[in-house]
Amino acid sequence: MIKLKQHPYLLIGMGLFILTLSAYHISKRDTLPDYIASSNGRIEAQSMAVATRSSGRLLKIHVQEGDMVNEGDLIATLDLNYLEAALKGAQFQARAAQEQAQEAQAGIEQAQATLKFAEKEHARSGHLVHEGAVSQSQSDQTLTQLHTAQAALSAAKKRYDASKSSAQVAQAEVERQKDLFSDSHLKAPKAGRVLYKLAEPGEILPIGGQVATLLDLTDVYMTVFFPVQVIGKLKIGDEARIVLDSIPNHIFPAYISYISPEAQFTPRQVETKTEREKLTFRIKAQIPSKLLSNNTSSFKTGLPGVVYIRTENSKAWPDFLMSVDANLNGFEK
Repeated sequence: MIKLKQHPYLLIGMGLFILTLSAYHISKRDTLPDYIASSNGRIEAQSMAVATRSSGRLLKIHVQEGDMVNEGDLIATLDLNYLEAALKGAQFQARAAQEQAQEAQAGIEQAQATLKFAEKEHARSGHLVHEGAVSQSQSDQTLTQLHTAQAALSAAKKRYDASKSSAQVAQAEVERQKDLFSDSHLKAPKAGRVLYKLAEPGEILPIGGQVATLLDLTDVYMTVFFPVQVIGKLKIGDEARIVLDSIPNHIFPAYISYISPEAQFTPRQVETKTEREKLTFRIKAQIPSKLLSNNTSSFKTGLPGVVYIRTENSKAWPDFLMSVDANLNGFEK
């Protein structure tokens, strides 16, 4: 086994090799083919706000900035005890509405029995009139009773429909209050990293008050700007390459997921005044989800880098933009 401390020239040689390799890559990037364009940017990720749907006092935040969380993890706890009274009131109203619906159902059953009796009486009176046992006026009275019973049944059914609708509305209010009360436990909508804590325990948060901001690490991209001469040759889905300043010898595949429909002047953060004066279009170079799952630590938000794109897709990528990363097996957008 070779011990490096006994071979200083080996260390020097390895250092020179690395410097030479880096210099080779840099020199290649400084002399791009005419069908390759590049632009500077920084790694970004889609942000997600964890916010309240009800006002309340923040009791505790269960995460720290930089923590990784899974979908459904508890982020914060609110004091929403005042909603308990509203929930109990809604439950009382729901029980009362349900009882009214049951009474209306019983009214239908009674009206049906009354109608059935009236139908029999009217039929019997018809036979008796024919036999001369009762007068026509007596038979007419049974017909009136029959019509009254029919109307009573119709009214009972309407009362039942109305009470049933009221009971459904009351139960929906119970579910809404339960849902609001469950908001006392704010949970992560998706897996990600905690970027910011936006409130502290003891604060009274309004409706929609934000507690924390999470980063969706499955939606990572780099926003860059290209002039109209380049944008006219690009389309959504075209391949791209990303090289981060922190690991310049790694070339990561990407694809164009967005092209702005409107031109704008390059933002101030672009280093040179000449570049800022150009009219450009914003695009997103999206990093494939499969690559993100294997290299989460490599893509930290804010890391600067360069996006390379081809204006002629029929031409191959230059050698210095090809790597194991760029040839990721099973490249998926």
